Amino acid sequence: MSKFSLKGKSAIITGGASGIGKAISTVFAHQGAHVHILELNAEHDKSVIPDNIGISGKANIYPCDVSNHEQVMETIKNIAEHGNIDILVNNAGIAHVGNVENTKEEDLDRVYNVNIKGVYNCLHAVVPIMKKQGSGVIVNMASIASSVGISDRFAYSMSKGAVLTMTYSIAKDYIASGIRCNCISPARVHTPFVDGFIKKNYPGNEAEMFDALSKTQPIGRMGKPEEIAHLALYLCSDEAAFITGTDFPIDGGFIKLNG
Repeated sequence: MSKFSLKGKSAIITGGASGIGKAISTVFAHQGAHVHILELNAEHDKSVIPDNIGISGKANIYPCDVSNHEQVMETIKNIAEHGNIDILVNNAGIAHVGNVENTKEEDLDRVYNVNIKGVYNCLHAVVPIMKKQGSGVIVNMASIASSVGISDRFAYSMSKGAVLTMTYSIAKDYIASGIRCNCISPARVHTPFVDGFIKKNYPGNEAEMFDALSKTQPIGRMGKPEEIAHLALYLCSDEAAFITGTDFPIDGGFIKLNG
């Protein structure tokens, strides 16, 4: 028997066509899951998961704005009509740079709508389905900013702190219903977003800034999307059946070794 198999399981992954989400979608499909990707940009490549992925995994992509309650409810209802929903990974999120003084109201609202309300919308749609099934696994994407201070990340830290405490609430309220809920707190991960941020803000100094940002992690480099995906795989597998209500930092030593 293969360890960490998701064969025969159905997984919803928000923001699953790029960055960390794409890595999670790919790893889960390789392990046999039927992956349902909720993605804001409907133009994303629908072949994000190649055909020759292995045992039985496959993927479908659905245009869906996680901040839109009605859209989320309708999309997840349609997915549930074809079978169980065994796994939910709340990965979709946006960033914002700024302290409280230079964070505009519209900035705060935008971050709230995706990073907090978006997680709520998916939980609100999926938890009753899992409760009726008597089983389910939820992984929320938090951040090191959920638990330690990060400079110039006021709105983002607010949102990821909420993701952490929502995780605790779901785990507590639905443990008797057979639902496990944990969260992952990455430090800086090398994704296309990071490359775009550097290119936009430090034109001509990309390599220097990439090196500087990498060195903010005590381990000396950024994380890889696949490393986050493998942790998500473990938490969603049957091998992690005794784990719930826990935050898992994956941070190259940032929380404990900085300062």
